[in-house]
Amino acid sequence: MTPEHEPLEVTLLRLKQERDEADARYNDALTALDQVAVRPLSAGPAPPHYDEHQITPLNQSCDVLVTPPAAGGLKGRLAAFVWRIVAPTLLKQAAFNAVLVDHVNRNVAVHRGTHDAVAGLAAAMQSHIDELLAFRGRLMIYLQQITAFVDTKDRDAGGASLVVSAGVNAVADAVAKRQESMTAREQRFDARVAALAAAHEELRTLIGVSQQVTLTMKRELERLLIESASTDGVSGPVGPTPRSGVPQASNASAFAPALDAYKYVGFEDQFRGSREVIRQRLESYLPYFTGASDVLDVGCGRGEFLELLKARAIPARGLDLNHEMVELSRATGLDVAEADVVSYLEGVPDASLGGLFSAQVVEHLQPGYLLRFLELAHHKLRPGAPIVVETLNPACWVAFFESFIRDITHVWPLHPETLRYLVLASGFTTARIEYRSPVPPQDKLQPIAGADTPSADLIETFNANVEKLNARMFTFLDYAIVGTNA
Repeated sequence: MTPEHEPLEVTLLRLKQERDEADARYNDALTALDQVAVRPLSAGPAPPHYDEHQITPLNQSCDVLVTPPAAGGLKGRLAAFVWRIVAPTLLKQAAFNAVLVDHVNRNVAVHRGTHDAVAGLAAAMQSHIDELLAFRGRLMIYLQQITAFVDTKDRDAGGASLVVSAGVNAVADAVAKRQESMTAREQRFDARVAALAAAHEELRTLIGVSQQVTLTMKRELERLLIESASTDGVSGPVGPTPRSGVPQASNASAFAPALDAYKYVGFEDQFRGSREVIRQRLESYLPYFTGASDVLDVGCGRGEFLELLKARAIPARGLDLNHEMVELSRATGLDVAEADVVSYLEGVPDASLGGLFSAQVVEHLQPGYLLRFLELAHHKLRPGAPIVVETLNPACWVAFFESFIRDITHVWPLHPETLRYLVLASGFTTARIEYRSPVPPQDKLQPIAGADTPSADLIETFNANVEKLNARMFTFLDYAIVGTNA
């Protein structure tokens, strides 16, 4: 049991043990400090004075030069001769004696000052040592009083702590009882949630079965209507306007290759982007098809996504109605069929596809044809297989005015929530919106600075309007519906 969840009695006992240990450590440290032996310290006596005993005799006896008195005769001439010989030496000695005495005289004052300074420093050191010893004695007395002071505070607070402990114990008991009640209630709640989850899963299964039965009955009814119409000589339903892989009608005569198919290839090269750019954009869809097989790329165009799947060893086949697109894809070694999606899906077995991908196709389809395509996709995909449908985002004004109306083969703009609903209504169990290709920040409306200016309120209102316009006009150029089959 961790300290955060230990009982109150255990907590109080642990805190008392910690306090006793702290008291013991404090007393041991104080005893050790008190037992430290401190010897009296002395700075020592001042140094002796400078010896000046021979200064005066030295000054008086430094002159050793004595000139001989003048005399005549042989004795005088002999004295003058001797003087001329010894005079230079005596002059040098006299000069040396004068310099030496002057030096000694000059250092007398320096030695006196040095002696006085050293004596003053020794006296100051002795005074400071005495003060430190006095401070240590007072510090020991102060430390010895702390324990008694804390003990008196503990005795004063003892009664209050008992009252608080009793109150805390009562609160702890109440909390423990409340916790037990909440635990029991939580267990009952979990049981009810589990029952509801089981009922929800059962209901979901029943709804899925009902939806499957409804779609099967609808398909069977459509087959009967088509057989009845063919018996009466009535042609099939009208399809969408041609685009890459998209027919005008569901009958085979409308799917013949057009002589102008190359023009749409050039249109995509100029306005949609190069093969490398499209490959980079579509690469982020690959994780949805990891481990899949028998993937169908509807409206595969130049085959960029098929190349990405092939590079990862994911078996896939493309579908396109534009003859030139089909030839371009086949020239790179891709498996591509030239047919419209509804006719193709009607000819494959149910639950035979491991995934379906369609980029920038559904905006070329008439609503009725789109519904038929989504319903067939639901039947032809295996349980759990993904469907990814990418299209332009007409909720973004830049995408609508810059891209949607530029392409004359576009038929119907599909709002993200609308396409998501149609996918769910076609039988898919999940469908979420994934927004893509955000408008670059530099292309959005820019707010203005000036929060601390007199026009701050006006600027704030302007910036708020800028945010609203950006949220409507400059959001995401494309979006994709990512769903899974039942």
